[in-house]
Amino acid sequence: MSRSGPVAAYGPILAVALLLAMLPVATSANTILNSMVMALLIALAGQGWNILGGYGGQFSFGHAVFFGTGAYVTALLQARFGVNAYVAFAAGIAAGAMVGTILGYLSFRSGLRGSYFALVTLAFAEVFRILANATAFTGGAAGTLVKLDVRPENFQFSSRAVFFWIALGLVTAVMLGVRFMERSRFGAWLVAVRENEDAARALGVDTLKVKIQAITLSAGVTAAAGGFYVQYFLFIDANLAYGTWISIEALLVPIVGGLGTVFGPLIGAVALHGLAEATKAIAGRIPGIDLALYGSLLVLAIAFAPNGLQGLMAKIGRGLSFGRAP
Repeated sequence: MSRSGPVAAYGPILAVALLLAMLPVATSANTILNSMVMALLIALAGQGWNILGGYGGQFSFGHAVFFGTGAYVTALLQARFGVNAYVAFAAGIAAGAMVGTILGYLSFRSGLRGSYFALVTLAFAEVFRILANATAFTGGAAGTLVKLDVRPENFQFSSRAVFFWIALGLVTAVMLGVRFMERSRFGAWLVAVRENEDAARALGVDTLKVKIQAITLSAGVTAAAGGFYVQYFLFIDANLAYGTWISIEALLVPIVGGLGTVFGPLIGAVALHGLAEATKAIAGRIPGIDLALYGSLLVLAIAFAPNGLQGLMAKIGRGLSFGRAP
């Protein structure tokens, strides 16, 4: 558990959030704001993955199952039952967390870990995708469309800036929560499970309970990203909700930014989406160019920056400080 003071622990998060909040003041270009909204959405999903994979060491290839559940519950409650958007959003988070609890109990109770657990999560996401694609209640292959009614009480806004601030608020809240988790006993138990699960169990840590709690938190945060996606685009289908794209990006941004760190997913998401947009502007809309870029960056990150961009920047900073020393 970290023993730094509250200002040192939470101050940098609030400072970065305040700095980013000034972006809509500096520019009103919808292309920039839309790109940043998507980057923050992926950062939110990445924060969810990071709780389980970065801090808990339980790598998942199927976080789309949580993202999609949050998205579909948010959309269907509004489209089918006329539920208020904010209530539907909260219900989507709760549903995603519940799916995480069930998946975690079934997997961890059976002793699955490592590649076996990763494959089980991938299988769950694919099963949910097939079911959503084949079920009339979810709209089948046509998907579900949320009625356009641009009013704040419907979680719909005409300005991209408002969506940006909401996404930033969600990411900031989760980052503060992750920092709190780092400083808590639960955070210490979770890291102990990551480092050596058998040793943690021998020391009295209830590893099953800790892992289930971690995947529940992870799933809830990722489901929030799914719910926000629905409110931003007012549409969801099986491939968007449960497709591999979100599972890949959710695990990629913490690895590139800094695995098991508070700022890692945000750094990774901004860097990856900024680079992806620049690549598309230069190379054009070549199909799959973004996935090729992500794969290349993942290889480079693992080979040359195993601690992610945050670790690389810290290393460069230490090197510069040492070089200036008398």
